Amino acid sequence: MPDLIPPSIREQQHPLIRQLSDRIESVWQQYLDLSPYDLPADLGYVEGKLEGERLVIQNRCYQTPQFRKLHLELARVGNTLDILHCVMFPRPSYALPMFGTDLVAGRGQISAAIVDLSPVSENYALPESYQSALRSLPRLEFAQPRDLPGWGNIFSQFCLFVRPTDEAEGDQFVQRVADFLSIHCQQAIATPALTREQQAGVLAGQQRYCLQQQQNDKTRRVLEKAFGADWAERYMTTVLFDLPV
Repeated sequence: MPDLIPPSIREQQHPLIRQLSDRIESVWQQYLDLSPYDLPADLGYVEGKLEGERLVIQNRCYQTPQFRKLHLELARVGNTLDILHCVMFPRPSYALPMFGTDLVAGRGQISAAIVDLSPVSENYALPESYQSALRSLPRLEFAQPRDLPGWGNIFSQFCLFVRPTDEAEGDQFVQRVADFLSIHCQQAIATPALTREQQAGVLAGQQRYCLQQQQNDKTRRVLEKAFGADWAERYMTTVLFDLPV
């Protein structure tokens, strides 16, 4: 069993981010056979400056028989901004959607919370087994739903993007992430591997997902301010959304 993220950043972050990161790791450990995934040595833990504030990024990555990379990133800017970012990248030999979730807290308040299982199929639809499982989840109500970004056409009809307004809504969001994760892990374990001839469509779908995510200008601008354009490009394409080969 690989070491999970050390508590140094997590203990300082917003309580909901700590809660969500713990829950993600708990579900992974429950369902998946984790082994280490090696990032470039200089990108696992990174420190920089953003507008005079200390920026810390801590990454841990794992792999499993079904997933080429499970990525959990925690980031903190001074005492004003906390971020959790998580993506599960299936191996091209498995026709699985892309799980992703992000949680952003600014000055103690959650400003953005998103989770989705994004389809990679040519018809932009999730497998029917996923749709059936997701439809069976209890309906949730949030006071402040948010609009997807312009590049967000990669997301599914089940995507949840909200601004939780209180502790109860925060707990609802964490539970929904755990629901999505549990469904995803169970489906992955039960999904047979594709033949090499069948993998082209999955590769194309994952590449489409990663290229669209790389268009997130807000993330890129923050990284460029802190580390420069070349470093930001390397980080976006090596750690955050590397293309399958």
